[in-house]
Amino acid sequence: MEIFEKIIYTLDELVWNTPEIMPVMVIALLSFGLFITIRLGFIQVRKFRHGLRVLSGRYHDPNDTGDVNHFQALSTALSATVGIGNIAGVALAIHFGGPGALFWMWLTAVFGMAIKYAECTLGTIYRRTNPDGSVSGGPMYYIERGLGKKWKWLAVCFATFAVICSFLTGNGVQANTVADTMDSAFGIPKVFTGLFTATMVGLVIIGGIKRIGTVTARLVPVMALLYIMGAIIILIIHHAQLIPSIVLIFTSAFSPEAGAFGIGSGAFMMTFVWGIRRGLFSNEAGQGSAPIAHSASKTDQPVRVGVVALMEPFIDTLVICTMTGLVIITTGSWDSHHPAHLNLNHQEITYINPDDQDTEPEYLEITIESGLPVDGEMHYYGFPVDTIFTDESRTRLFYGRIEVQEGIAVAYDADDVPQSHVHSGVIENGAPLTAAAFERGLAPLFPGGQYLVTLAVLLFAISTSISWSYYGDRSIQYLFGDRSIFYYRVMYLIMHFAGAMVTLGLVWTFGDIMLGLMTFPNLIALFALSGVVYKATKTYFDNPEM
Repeated sequence: MEIFEKIIYTLDELVWNTPEIMPVMVIALLSFGLFITIRLGFIQVRKFRHGLRVLSGRYHDPNDTGDVNHFQALSTALSATVGIGNIAGVALAIHFGGPGALFWMWLTAVFGMAIKYAECTLGTIYRRTNPDGSVSGGPMYYIERGLGKKWKWLAVCFATFAVICSFLTGNGVQANTVADTMDSAFGIPKVFTGLFTATMVGLVIIGGIKRIGTVTARLVPVMALLYIMGAIIILIIHHAQLIPSIVLIFTSAFSPEAGAFGIGSGAFMMTFVWGIRRGLFSNEAGQGSAPIAHSASKTDQPVRVGVVALMEPFIDTLVICTMTGLVIITTGSWDSHHPAHLNLNHQEITYINPDDQDTEPEYLEITIESGLPVDGEMHYYGFPVDTIFTDESRTRLFYGRIEVQEGIAVAYDADDVPQSHVHSGVIENGAPLTAAAFERGLAPLFPGGQYLVTLAVLLFAISTSISWSYYGDRSIQYLFGDRSIFYYRVMYLIMHFAGAMVTLGLVWTFGDIMLGLMTFPNLIALFALSGVVYKATKTYFDNPEM
C-alpha cells in the first residue's frame, strides 16, 4: 500500500505540479480559456441572456434529435459539477491555499464559461445517433470525427481516462466525503453509508439517461436552492465581515499569508495552484465531461447547447462555491479550532513519536496531563489537536494516556478506564470544515447548522455519482460497445462502495490525476477545432431570428 501511495502522489506531482513554478496543466487550461474567450468576443458575457432564453424552452422542439430537453441536460451536467467540489473542494482550497485561492477559482469560472461553450457545441456537432434512436456524444467523438481517423488513438485515451475518472472523481470521492461526513456528524460506520448511497445510485442509473435526467431535473434545483438560502442567511447575520472578507480574498490572492494556526501556506504558487485545481474540479471546464451530457439535448442547433452549457461554471463556481467560501471566511472558521467528538482511530488522525517524527510507530504511549500531550503528538488533518477533554461540554480536562499499538489507539483515563473517543478542538478540512462554518454561522438563530451541510453533502454526492455514471457509460460504450454497459454499471457501484472506505487524501489525489489525464486530450481537440466552433457560432448568430 505504501508503494501504491508513493506512485499515486508522484503521478499527481507530474500531472499537476510540473514544472512547480508554473504547471503545464494550469498554463494549458488558462491559455485555451483566454484564447477562446477572445476569439469568440467574450461570448460568456454577450450571449448569457440568450442561454437563458434557450433554457426557458423558447426554442424547444420535441421532434428534434436527442434524448432530453435542455433543462434536463443542464441539470444532469450541473448535478455532476454541483457537488462535493462546492462543499469539500472549496474548503480544501482555502485550507491549503488560504482565502486567496477563492479568487483563482473565480478565474477558472470566467474562462471556464467560454471553454464549456466550445466543448459542448463541438460535442453536439459531432454526436452519433445510435441504432435504438438514442444519441452519444463527447470528446471521443469530436476527436475521432473532427480530427480524423488517425487521431482515434487520442479518442480512445480520453474515453479510457473518462471511465477511470468516473470511478474516482465522480464516484469514489463523492462516496468518501459522504461517509466521512456521516461518521463525523453521527458516528455512522462508513460501511453502512457506503451501502446506502451505492443502493440509491444503483436504483437510478439502471434506467439510463432519461431516468437520470428526470431525477436530476428535480433534485438539483431543490438542493442548490436549499444550500444557497442557508449561506445567504449566514452572510446576512455576519454582514459586518462581508466586505473585509472580500478584501482579504483579493489581497491574499497575490500576497498570501499563513493563518494564525498555519492554515494556508503563505506561498503564492500554493494559493494559485490550489485555486485553479479546485476550480477545475468544481466546474469541470476543459475536462470534457459536460459535452457527454449536453450532447443528449433535443436540438438541431449545436450552438444552443453551448449557450446553455456556459451557465454551468457561473452557477457552480461564481455562485455556489463563492457562497461556501464566504461562509467559511466571514465566520472565521477557516483559521480556528472547532469542537470535535474525536474517534481516536479516525483515518485522518496520526500519532507522532517525538524521537522519530517521520514514521508512525508500531507502539506508542502518549501521556496526557491537563488535556495536553506531554511526550508525543496527536494530529488531525496534519495539525496538532487542541486541549483534550473527557466530556462534550469540555469542562473536564483529560488526564491519562493514549496507547497506540499496531495502528489501534485507545485512551485510558486517570482511573484506567478505556475510551475510544475524546473531545477536543481541531483544525477542520474538507466537508467537516464547511459544516463547522455553517454550524457557527447559523448559531445565533438556531443550533444544528452543520446538518444542512450534511444533507447537502448527501444529496450532492448522490446526484453527482448518478450523473458521472452516464459519462462513464457513454465512454465504455465507445470503447467496447453496448454489451459492456451492464458490466460497467456493476463495477461503478462496487467502486462507489469501495470509495467510502479508503482514505480521503488518496481518493482525491487519484481523482485529480485522472482529471488531468482526461483534460489533455480534450484540450488538444479544442485548440484544433476552435475554427469549427467559431464558424458555427458566426453562422448561428448571423441569423436575424436568433
